[in-house]
Amino acid sequence: MLTILGFVMIATFLVLIMTKKMSPIAALVLIPALFCVLVGQGAKLGDYVIEGVGDLAPTAAMLMFAIVYFGVMIDVGLFDPIVRGILRFCKADPMRIVVGTALLASIVSLDGDGSTTFMITVSAMYPLYKRLKMSLVVLTGVAATANGVMNTLPWGGPTARAATALKVDATDIFVPMIPALAVGLLAVFLLSYVLGLRERKRLGTLTLDEVLEPATEPVTETVLVEAGGGKGTARTGSGAGGGTGSSAGGVSYDKGADSKGSDAEELADDEEFKGLDPNRSTLRPRLYWFNAGLTLVLLTAMIMQLMPIPVLFLLGAALALTVNFPSMKDQRARIAAHADNVLNVSGMVFAAAVFTGVLTGTGMVEHMADWLVGAVPEGMGPHMGIVTGLLSLPLTYFMSNDGFYFGVLPVLAEAGAAHGVSPLEVARASIVGQPLHMSSPLVPAVYVLVGMAKVEFGDHTRFTVKWAVLTSLVVLAAAILFGTI
Repeated sequence: MLTILGFVMIATFLVLIMTKKMSPIAALVLIPALFCVLVGQGAKLGDYVIEGVGDLAPTAAMLMFAIVYFGVMIDVGLFDPIVRGILRFCKADPMRIVVGTALLASIVSLDGDGSTTFMITVSAMYPLYKRLKMSLVVLTGVAATANGVMNTLPWGGPTARAATALKVDATDIFVPMIPALAVGLLAVFLLSYVLGLRERKRLGTLTLDEVLEPATEPVTETVLVEAGGGKGTARTGSGAGGGTGSSAGGVSYDKGADSKGSDAEELADDEEFKGLDPNRSTLRPRLYWFNAGLTLVLLTAMIMQLMPIPVLFLLGAALALTVNFPSMKDQRARIAAHADNVLNVSGMVFAAAVFTGVLTGTGMVEHMADWLVGAVPEGMGPHMGIVTGLLSLPLTYFMSNDGFYFGVLPVLAEAGAAHGVSPLEVARASIVGQPLHMSSPLVPAVYVLVGMAKVEFGDHTRFTVKWAVLTSLVVLAAAILFGTI
């Protein structure tokens, strides 16, 4: 009976959040509370919740202060020189622009928030893609896949959810996975290089003098390039023919033309190509090296596990606010600016205490695991880490991270434990599907991405899914090779 109720509870939770009938926080609280009563253990609900909150408090603290820290770093301009440097690197070469997109998205993803990453990346790169008539699905596909790999950072969400659901340390999940995730990030850069070469072949290398000239005649919306063939579709507009060196919308394509460094600097300094407001009041240029050094020390201490991650980010956020904004009024303004993200993420973690507490305390997860163990072939039991990694691709695409990590992962971990597979191994395997997950229709940030880039979601999906699946499989293969899974 507990097995059936457990699966019904998970299914109810998934349906409600996938159909948007309830918010994840409300569903995480109300659905397990209802089922706790149905199994006759309503009197123990308070004990389950209090125990869960105690277990999850460090994870919630880590997420809260990491969001504040990286939000402040963006506010004060830590990433501005990186954006300008990438634009200078890109020049007017389509290959460099695509690689620069992957690099920028990866760096900005350090803040752990997909929406912020996409806003900064598209703001900086969209004018280049538009002016050079490049395929905009390349922009969205590369940005989403790069962010998916970086989304596995402990403060990014999935790793914290896995740690929350299985009651393990997020550091123990993430640090051993760093080599495999680094290979996955290299795969994204290789992919961006290949896609960039296809764009260069389709368009040629443009001369910056012509790129910087305003278009003399209107051009229709940018046409999508086929993901596998590198073929371009002719655009309508002034002289949009198929020959080499033809002009489209007043921009001529010079096959093989070399870009000059001085022109590249002019492009990077052009007001239209600045992705971040260079005059925003929160900039602190005199403190740039302090902020860069603080971030480097913070990340190094995290990787070396000198202190617990929540303590590191708590200290880092307090120091960053105090030094950059000595005024109490300014500090309150910066905290308020990032309060929405903090509340949403930390609220989700504490709400998860109800779901995981009921699932574990009532014994439902054990009964479901017993059933699942019987369904897994005996030969596959010792390989539940690999099984979890493969399942994470479709499951995190067709359901939210909340549904997978709080509803499915505990069952997979219990099934693995019956075959001697540690919860940590299952938790590490569960994050390999994140490159694909970031293009899921259930991820709100992806709508920020395609909306700002003016790309149809269906076009983005057709282009991106196969590359994201390939990247996820590369991460899984690397983790197996390194012995992490």
